[in-house]
Amino acid sequence: MIKSFYYLPDKGVQVIQGIADFDKLMHVEGSVLWVDMCKPTDEESYVLTHDFKFHPLAIEDVISEKSRTKIDDYERYLFFVFHLVDYIGREEGLKISELDLFLTKNAMVSVHYDDHRIFDYLYSRAERGDRVIARGSDYLFHNVIDAAVDNYNVTLDIFEYEVDQIEDELLGNYNDNTLKSIFTMRRDIVQLKRIVMPQKELVNQLSRQHYELIKPNLGVYFSDIHDHLVRVNEIADTHKELLNSAQEVYYSSVSTTTNEIIKVLTLLTAIFIPPTFLVGLWGMNFANMPELKIEQGYFIALGVMLVTMVGMILFFKKRKWL
Repeated sequence: MIKSFYYLPDKGVQVIQGIADFDKLMHVEGSVLWVDMCKPTDEESYVLTHDFKFHPLAIEDVISEKSRTKIDDYERYLFFVFHLVDYIGREEGLKISELDLFLTKNAMVSVHYDDHRIFDYLYSRAERGDRVIARGSDYLFHNVIDAAVDNYNVTLDIFEYEVDQIEDELLGNYNDNTLKSIFTMRRDIVQLKRIVMPQKELVNQLSRQHYELIKPNLGVYFSDIHDHLVRVNEIADTHKELLNSAQEVYYSSVSTTTNEIIKVLTLLTAIFIPPTFLVGLWGMNFANMPELKIEQGYFIALGVMLVTMVGMILFFKKRKWL
């Protein structure tokens, strides 16, 4: 599907659905064109070659959907690969979507294979005749990247909630699923950092390095995006440290519980040692054994055993072992 926004100073913004004569439109003086391709067909993808004449290597990266984050300067246009991240859940983890951007003098082409919410937001701004398009293709390029980075805040908020849930589980009734949640959350956070780190470096490059297609005054705007990515990385580190602490608390709690069980079993064993000794002593079959013919000897033996056991329990409690 192709949805385009075409701006002319005297006519405002026009919305174009499907394939159009983009080669002709973008050569109109003063115009700004945004062509957004979502899940493009082969026919729609052909526009990249026919109308915009992008390099085959760049188009190959678009089609493969497995490109790393990067920026390539082809002089006539810039090719930028970015990634969108959404957190689906503890079991599903992160959903990573590739976003490919082509920036020319007065046009921008975006290609993505997911109906992401940031494009609904950008569409609404463009349809309102917002200055997002009127200020030029490079400013539009910045707005798309800025919206993609702002979307990380949603993922971080969900991470924060999930980490809080894990901490609450550790203070309540934790189980093996709690440990699994810790591992899966930490895996997702590490994956998020792997996505953010190269993007942080490239956005920093956009803020510092001069490109002919990007106005110098936009450097400060890209610097602001870079600061946001730095913050995302720092918050991810904080969540990771909290999960590491949660894992230590989990293992400590399990170890404490195990030690309590071993202590109880050890004390029970110690309590039953004297009766076992007496049973072994009086159970020997000697003819001349003392007290062997006392009529109440059996009950006396049980009484001695009981008194011994109670005495040991009281002794353990006095020593605060129980």
